[in-house]
Amino acid sequence: QVQLVESGGGSVQAGGSLRLSCVVSGNTYSSACMAWFRREPVEEREGVALVYAEGAAYYADSVKGRFTISQDSATKTVYLQLNSLKPEDTGMYYCAARPWGCTIPPTWRPSQYPYWGQGTQVTVSS
Repeated sequence: QVQLVESGGGSVQAGGSLRLSCVVSGNTYSSACMAWFRREPVEEREGVALVYAEGAAYYADSVKGRFTISQDSATKTVYLQLNSLKPEDTGMYYCAARPWGCTIPPTWRPSQYPYWGQGTQVTVSS
């Protein structure tokens, strides 16, 4: 089992920044693919960013140039830096893990990630 705990969400004005954290515990895997998804009310989960074990990162077109995913293997923490936030970035942000690595090409299909955190809320006001 893998446990994921997110934190760092909050309410900011448009143009502001937040840094989300996801602490990984349990049966962690060095090859794990780590991803961030978000979900607005009544919408499906949307892939935002993911990072391969070796460090390569991929982003949804809607966040390229504004969001940055990173990971610290020493503390088993995955970060998502959110800059230049827009009201449409509002939603619940979830950390997800795929222990056997990212697919090639990378996938945003939620069903490919068996482990999820409880989410952290990001609200951006105009």
